[in-house]
Amino acid sequence: MFKSLILALVLLGAEGRSSVALAERFLLMAERPGCTWCERFNKELAAIYPKTVEGVAAPLVRYDITQGKAPASLVSVVHFTPTFILIEDGIEIGRIEGYPGDNFFWSLLSNMLENSDNKL
Repeated sequence: MFKSLILALVLLGAEGRSSVALAERFLLMAERPGCTWCERFNKELAAIYPKTVEGVAAPLVRYDITQGKAPASLVSVVHFTPTFILIEDGIEIGRIEGYPGDNFFWSLLSNMLENSDNKL
């Protein structure tokens, strides 16, 4: 009984945490207000991204570069938006600068995820 109570408390405590905190790997989308290419990504892919294999493997986390520090350790400063940065265990693994359209985006992201898996 005591073990069940502890397990329940642990699960309840984890419930309030964001899925990003629980994820070891995520895709950070660096964006800024008024970014035309960010809007294009949002229109073409944002709604379906979480439903894809890539979206499950690396959930999308948004980061407004005008609002302060990135939520992970980046190799370099983000200058162009959107920039998609693969983060694993809090560290940048790879990035896609700009939004090259849906076909190129999926191809580049798949390659980045495959390379990440090979490093594990």
